[in-house]
Amino acid sequence: MANVSVAAEWQLLYNRYYRKPELYPMRWKHVDLARHKVAAAPFGGPVAVIRDDSKIVQLHAESALRKLRLFNSAGHPLADAVWRHPGGRLIGMSWTDDLTLVCVVQDGTIYRYDLHAQLVEPNISMGKECFEQNVADCAFWGNGVVCITEQNQLFCIPDFRNPKPVPLADPMIEEPPRCIAVIEPQYTMSGNVEVLLGVADDPVVLVVEEDGVQRLGEGLLRGPLQKMVVSRDGKWLASFTHDGRLLVTTSDLTGIIIERECESSLPPEQIAWCGMDAVLLYWDDMLLMMGPDGDPVHYLYDEPIILIPECDGVRILSNTSMEFLQRVPDSTVSIFTIGSTSPAALLYDALDHFDRRSAKADENLRLIKPSLPEAVEACVDASGHEFDVSRQRTLLRAASYGQAFCSNFQRDRIQEMCKILRVLNAVRNPEIGIPLSIQQYKLLSPSVLIGRLINAHRHLLALRISEYLGMNQEVVIMHWACSKITASLSIPDATLLDILLDKLKLCKGISYAAVAAHADKNGRRKLAAMLVDHEPRSSKQVPLLLSIGEEDTALMKATESGDIDLVYLVLFHIWQKRQSLEFFGTIQARPLARDLFITYARCYKHEYLKDFFLSTGQLQDVAFLLWKESWEFVKNPMASKGSPLHGPRIKLIEKAQSLFSETKEHVFESKAAEEHAKLLRIQHELEVTTKQAIFVDSSISDTIRTCIVLGNHRAAMRVKTEFKVSEKRWYWLKVFALATIKDWVALEKFSKEKRPPIGYRPFVEACIEADEKAEAIKYIPKLADPRERAESYARIGLVKEAADAASQAKDGELLGRLKLTFAQNAAASSIFDTLRDRLSFPGAS
Repeated sequence: MANVSVAAEWQLLYNRYYRKPELYPMRWKHVDLARHKVAAAPFGGPVAVIRDDSKIVQLHAESALRKLRLFNSAGHPLADAVWRHPGGRLIGMSWTDDLTLVCVVQDGTIYRYDLHAQLVEPNISMGKECFEQNVADCAFWGNGVVCITEQNQLFCIPDFRNPKPVPLADPMIEEPPRCIAVIEPQYTMSGNVEVLLGVADDPVVLVVEEDGVQRLGEGLLRGPLQKMVVSRDGKWLASFTHDGRLLVTTSDLTGIIIERECESSLPPEQIAWCGMDAVLLYWDDMLLMMGPDGDPVHYLYDEPIILIPECDGVRILSNTSMEFLQRVPDSTVSIFTIGSTSPAALLYDALDHFDRRSAKADENLRLIKPSLPEAVEACVDASGHEFDVSRQRTLLRAASYGQAFCSNFQRDRIQEMCKILRVLNAVRNPEIGIPLSIQQYKLLSPSVLIGRLINAHRHLLALRISEYLGMNQEVVIMHWACSKITASLSIPDATLLDILLDKLKLCKGISYAAVAAHADKNGRRKLAAMLVDHEPRSSKQVPLLLSIGEEDTALMKATESGDIDLVYLVLFHIWQKRQSLEFFGTIQARPLARDLFITYARCYKHEYLKDFFLSTGQLQDVAFLLWKESWEFVKNPMASKGSPLHGPRIKLIEKAQSLFSETKEHVFESKAAEEHAKLLRIQHELEVTTKQAIFVDSSISDTIRTCIVLGNHRAAMRVKTEFKVSEKRWYWLKVFALATIKDWVALEKFSKEKRPPIGYRPFVEACIEADEKAEAIKYIPKLADPRERAESYARIGLVKEAADAASQAKDGELLGRLKLTFAQNAAASSIFDTLRDRLSFPGAS
């Protein structure tokens, strides 16, 4: 049979067994919980202790100055700090999910401490109202707090990661509430915290939210509640009534689950859920555990205790010990219950017989052969719930023994449990003092446990666990490196660098830049520069080099990486910090940086680009920029109608021309700029005199044509003379300009001034385009080429004249084209056919 001494330690609550093993004898000295305020973190977390300033206590050999002291769960000291904060009495303190100790004082100021008793800045204020009214009480949950003032106003901080106080609805009560509890936001329909208030002399519970107040429990409660606590999942409310009853209801107080008489009508000092199956009530010397049915279980204490709820039980902290009260797991019950004949119990006994070389071992195995997999699983599961290492080992040996005869059991189940237990046993060591149960470990997760270890500066253990579980070790090594830098201010940079590199190289891909940033933050810029040199990723290396003032190195690394974004990052940084000439000298030596700067400045920073080109002697590039800037004036809607903006624009072009003239390679550009400025000046004058914004930025030809159209022949002639417009071009422009305004008299007079250098065809074309056939007839006979005469007559519809001209040309192909032109005119077609036939005979004239 199984070892009966194990079950002898259990207590039966109705039909469930509970056990209360001692986890640690407390190692602290001179700590009396009755004289102190205490805050203990769940998941085997640390314990904070400070002398209670609301009590009159006798000082023995201790200082009158209060100290905030931090211990692990075994009472091993972690850190301490002298409490010197103003703001009045300490109202309450608690640990957040990330193990930050939150302390609320009377004026609504919240002070925060880390695991090393270092004050976390900045302090948080609950607001002006709390400061004026004083905080009377507070209630905490994972990452939030609710405070009630002496005037019964409620304020909360839903999340310390975003510490903004939020006022809740006014509960409209005159007397302070008898008790307060909270339903966490994750368990409410609204997603906001709900505060439960037990009101004095009123058989209801007030539920206070941001938007309003509800009265719950009317008709259900027979009197006011003295104490209450919400279950871990937010579904149930356990309360102690005014007449000494334990009442368990739904959290919305719509139904009673349990109602039982207690042994005292005095309200308990503490009330807590033990898992989801029982409720603990603590009076001065007695701890009472009550379940749905059956007699309650009594535990007597001759010293004060603190109840620390966990997901699967309650840790009980006293002056001398840390205990863990939990329901005995079903697998453990099946093995160790007195008289148990379950397959798991028989397998456990079989191992004992096997060790004593008894044939009874084989008999037990034969009895449980069909249920052997379940028996092995029960032994494995029970081992995980044990805190005693020798019992863990025995249970795992029993499972391994049974597995040897079980072909269909999952082979890696025992190995997996061994891994978990090795981790749990390592952190349960009194020096570490984290007494996690296996259920707590799974809920917390290994990664969070690693985080807690490194925050407690247990880096070696964290590294060993990470390595053992196959997890990423970078987080551990990074934190160790940063902590080493902080704690090694007296070690020379070169020596400390060797120490750091020796560990950092253990993890491939680790961010040297992050460690270097921490070194720089601690004032060790030289060490930071040496560390960042080992960072292989330019994207992390370059920004840090800039932050520590290594701009030249950052530019070199960025250009070597070829990452344009990084190069621009460095360029803009140096640009803002250095004088222009120094900046230009820096980028001139690096072609990529120089080209990127030019590309950017060409679009957005012309002045800087001009300065850069001037500093490097690139005068022609400055000239091109000036010329481009002159065109920007065109976009200004005011740059018309004789606007003075044309003056600066012309000066820019002239300046560009001057720069172009200093280089032999840009003679054409120099001449073009000169003529452009001259043209703009003339066009500007024309716009002033005509009061019409039609000249600027038009071509020389358009300017001449516009002048003629406006009748300003003198101005047209001036432009012709200034820009040496050829006679042929002048004639073309004037002919079509006169035709545009239909000044046929002037056109005819112009044609007779002298023989046109372009001939008379432009005259004909201009008249035809203006649809003036009569005017065109004046010039067609003057065309020297009979082919041109024939085509011109054809265009204005004169068949006979076209035919005569075509016959003079003696061109059959021309006759064919003309026939097609008059295809719909039968008579005309006949004339052209006759002429073509005549040309087909030799000697025909």
